[in-house]
Formats: sequence, C-alpha cells, structure tokens
Amino acid sequence: MRRRSVLTAAGAAALAVPVLGATQAVAAPGASGSSGSSGGGRLKIRGVDISSLPKNEDHGAVYRTADGRREDPVRLLAQAGVTHARLKVWVNPADGYNNKAHILPLARRLKRAGVGIWIDFHYSDSWADPAHQTKPAAWADLDVAGLTRAVYDHTADVLGALKRQGTPAQLVQIGNELNGGLIWPEGNWEHFDTMTAFLKAGLSAARDTTPRIRTILHLANGGDNGLYRWWFDNMVAYGVDFDIIGLSYYPFWHGPIANAAANMADITARYGKPCVIAETAYPFTLESEDEVNDILNDPSQLTEGFPATPAGQAAWLREVADLAAGVPDGQGLGYCYWEGLWTYRAGSGWDPADSSSGNAWENLALFDFQDRALPGLRTLGRYRS
Repeated sequence: MRRRSVLTAAGAAALAVPVLGATQAVAAPGASGSSGSSGGGRLKIRGVDISSLPKNEDHGAVYRTADGRREDPVRLLAQAGVTHARLKVWVNPADGYNNKAHILPLARRLKRAGVGIWIDFHYSDSWADPAHQTKPAAWADLDVAGLTRAVYDHTADVLGALKRQGTPAQLVQIGNELNGGLIWPEGNWEHFDTMTAFLKAGLSAARDTTPRIRTILHLANGGDNGLYRWWFDNMVAYGVDFDIIGLSYYPFWHGPIANAAANMADITARYGKPCVIAETAYPFTLESEDEVNDILNDPSQLTEGFPATPAGQAAWLREVADLAAGVPDGQGLGYCYWEGLWTYRAGSGWDPADSSSGNAWENLALFDFQDRALPGLRTLGRYRS
C-alpha cells in the first residue's frame, strides 16, 4: 500500500481487463460485514510490517510496554507472539532507507528476538501499489532483457546477503500489490508476457539463493474475486510457479469482510495454493498527532461494530484472524498488520524525497500517541497462536 494515494476498488477494477475471461466477484453467502466464521485453528503467520522502524528510530522514536516502560520494539513484537516481520525493499530510495543497508541490521535484531523475516520487494525507488509501479531510476535505460536480469540480480543480492549473514528470509514477495503489474510500462497489465518474465526472474533468484523460502504473489483489493481470477488465471497460463497468494484487505477500501472470505475460499480451491492476508490495519482513534490529515479520519470510514478505539482495533484483529482461519481446508496461513510501528516522528514522513511530508498513518499504528503498546499488538500475536 502507498501512504497517500491508494487505488480504490473501482480504480482496481479498471485495471482488470479480462484476458482469460474474468468472472464477476463471487457473491458472499449470508449477511455482509462478518466472515461468519469463528472456526479454524492456529495461524502460522501473525505478522507486522515494520519497514519504517529504522527511519523512525533515527528520528527519535521510542516504544513502550502497555504500562509505559521503554523497550526494544523488536522484543515487544516477540513478547507479544508475533511470528514474522515484513520488510519492504526499495532499489535506491532518496532517503536511503528500506534498502539492503538498513534491512541487514534489522534482520539481525529480528533473529535475536526469534521473529521470522518476510521480505517485500517493490522493484522501485519508492512506493509500489496498484496505481504506482515506477521503474527504478538506475534501470531507466534497460531493455526488457536488461530489466529481467536486473530483477534477478537485485533479488539475489538482497536475499543472498541475508543468508550469508545467517538471517535467511522465510517468506518473500516478488512485487507489491501487483494488480497492474510491475516495472511500468514494460511490465504493466497490457504486457503479461513481460510481466511474468520479470516475476519468474525474481522467483528464480529467491529459490536459487534461499531454496527453502516460500514465495508470495500479492494483489490489493482482497474482496474482488473477478480481479483475482483474471490475474492468477494469467499466472497459470504463463507458467508462473509460486507458493502463496497474498492479499491486501482493508475494510475501509476493499468492501465487506464476507466478500474477502468468499474470495479467499474460491482462489485457494481454484489454484491449489494457500493464502495470506499480506496487509490489513484498523485505527485506534480518529485523532491525529501531527498536522497531516490522516487517511482514516471520519466515522463514515469505519466498519460497523468496530469503533476507532484501542478495543475496536483489537476486535478487528480478532475478526481478521477469524477470516484467515476460516478459509476451507486450513488454506488460510494468517495475516500481517501493515506498518504497525509507524508512529509519528518529525522527519519520518511518507515521501522518501521530502522529509517534511508527514505521517498520515499514526492513528493506525499498534502504539498510541504516548508510544505505549496497544491491546491489538497482543491480540495479533496471541489470538489463534
């Protein structure tokens, strides 16, 4: 997901031009607004994206237990029961964060704490999402063959460095929210042959460097079954070999939870792959800590039954855990909370090229405005553990 420019469901649908006969979204059984399931069992993945942590800490961020005691945030994740930390990778970002140099020491901290590593390649110098898949500046003059090689080399470089230092990744995304492809324009949705060549290069590099790694292909709009059938039908047609289907599911953008439940049930059966909710989040307040207007700031954006309170955020995380656990045949592996440590600190804004850009996400973090861990963190780590 991108901080301030998120493609709406309608916008994503515009990308879903049928190539192999996309279907209409599967109608969810029963009433909308609930997954309708408290069944299922333990979730293997209970993750938090912590990509902004190094930059936040460099700008003075601290993290505290629920009772106010200062603590290493990575240890807090481990103590809460979090299984994996997701780290995005940019190629050459303007601010120098979210690259190999910052990921390697963070991976060492995670290993010491016993938290697994989930790498999320964007193949860009900044945010990659359904509306933005900008080619890295250093790759601007490469042809398709050169871009394919660059994808392989970049993927192998980062994953290989992690393995050599004794912190191999367990999970890897080859691309982020790939609704419209990656590395535009060559790899956009109008060029599935090129798009899938790029994906195959990244997948090959991941397996060549870290043979036991599990690979993820990730789309946004987790309630849009037509989008998922169209896109993954093309992956099958082009012979793309991957392990897990990743979904972003934010209720304020992606529709009722029942639609996501129906989609997850359908795609896991259709493609014979498990799924993971790679991104979700919910606010603990509608207030803002800085002058930037937060993405979630109006009661109309909330899901009925889930207020913007610490308890409401924790309740939403139980609902999402039930959603993942309710996928038939145990095919829901779990979920990941997006940027749970991105509290407000001046200078740690959303735009890597603009230090004054601010944070419009701090009311969706898993720490409050006094830097204290919220109940949702323990819910995420312990519920269905």
